[in-house]
Amino acid sequence: SMSLDIHCEQLSDARWLELLPLIQQYAVVRLDDCGLTEAHCKDIGAALRANASLTELCLRTNELGDAGVHLVLQGLQSPASKIQKLSLQNCCLTEAGCRVLPGALRSLPALRELHLGDNPLGDAGLQLLCEGLLDPQCHLEKLQLEYCNLTAASCEPLAAVLRAMQTLKELTVSNNDIGEAGARVLCQGLADSACQLETLRLENCGLTPASCKDLRSIVAAQASLSDLDLGSNGLGDVGIAELCPGLLSPGSRLKTLWLWECDITASGCRDLCRVLQAKETLKELSLAGNNLGDEGARLLCESLLQPGCRLESLWVRSCSLTAACCQHFGSMLTQNKHLLELQLSNNKLGDPGTQELCQALSQPGTVLRVLCLGDCEVTNSGCSSLASLLLASRSLRELDLSNNCVGDPGVLQLLGSLEQPSCTLEQLVLYDTYWTEEVEDRLQALERSRPGLRVIS
Repeated sequence: SMSLDIHCEQLSDARWLELLPLIQQYAVVRLDDCGLTEAHCKDIGAALRANASLTELCLRTNELGDAGVHLVLQGLQSPASKIQKLSLQNCCLTEAGCRVLPGALRSLPALRELHLGDNPLGDAGLQLLCEGLLDPQCHLEKLQLEYCNLTAASCEPLAAVLRAMQTLKELTVSNNDIGEAGARVLCQGLADSACQLETLRLENCGLTPASCKDLRSIVAAQASLSDLDLGSNGLGDVGIAELCPGLLSPGSRLKTLWLWECDITASGCRDLCRVLQAKETLKELSLAGNNLGDEGARLLCESLLQPGCRLESLWVRSCSLTAACCQHFGSMLTQNKHLLELQLSNNKLGDPGTQELCQALSQPGTVLRVLCLGDCEVTNSGCSSLASLLLASRSLRELDLSNNCVGDPGVLQLLGSLEQPSCTLEQLVLYDTYWTEEVEDRLQALERSRPGLRVIS
């Protein structure tokens, strides 16, 4: 199936005339941040009416406005419409523009995914959207509503949708101030819901420790729930203690748990460790931006050595860690056979900590594939242990060393290893790292000789 994919391009009139016939025939049309306005939407509407094979339309980050969105929706509404995925994020859609949504949703029976984030719909606009979602002709599976200026008042209509819609699998309400009261209403809707929700994203929603009590019963009861994103909410250790019994219940099958910036310390970490040790289903955990300290890291490493832990990805960036935690990570990494990604950026590990990690990962049999050490106070002298690691490790595929105190001498040591045929690294990330033209020439020669390697800077 052919796709038209254009990003960040201001379209001239001539270019627009070239594209219109393609918009009429491609199954996938993405015009992301192309400076489109209401004036283009008449053309788009007409082109869409002629397109019998369209399954995906993305017009995100264009100032279409309410009138423009209306024209686009009219173009989509033919009896033969096959559109499954519609992205209108950041298109200046307001409450007034939502009046056409109930009719539109009724006439798009194939629609499965709707992205309306970054539009100021407000509670009144959301109410209109929900009217459309409750139509029996609507079989939506994914609904994305982040940054839509919603408050607790929107949670009653959303709860009604959760109760009625059997098809809904994914709901994103992140970055709306629904607060404790709103979250409670959503959880009640989920408790009585007909749907098999798999993903619930409530990041930065003004949740409190008390919200964790409401979430606990949902997590325990919804066996379908595999991805729970609660980052940037003040849950605290008290909230985590409330949530964990739900996570530990036999019904809970979470695969991904995001708890970044939730005011968790080593004490909350101890509760989460019980979940890590007991739940083989848990594969991804983010605790980034929590003040866990080296004691929290020690507890996590201990859990990662338990046979019940099958975690594959751990994010502990900006967790107030020091070089002292690297012995724990080191001994864990030499023995753990499941962890594939470790994100340690923005912790003061320094060269001694880095060296300890490298020694561990240079042991035969380690399995880690992605290591992030951006902004960890690594200097040129720390690069010698990283250079040896690149030659010793058979598993490491991605290394991020962005924003460290590394210049020519360090980069040259890394290059020396990357130039060896035995080195298996595929991606080296070096944002905010500076080197001379001489080193740049050698880097470019390296990338030409090793097409499997990307150096991103």
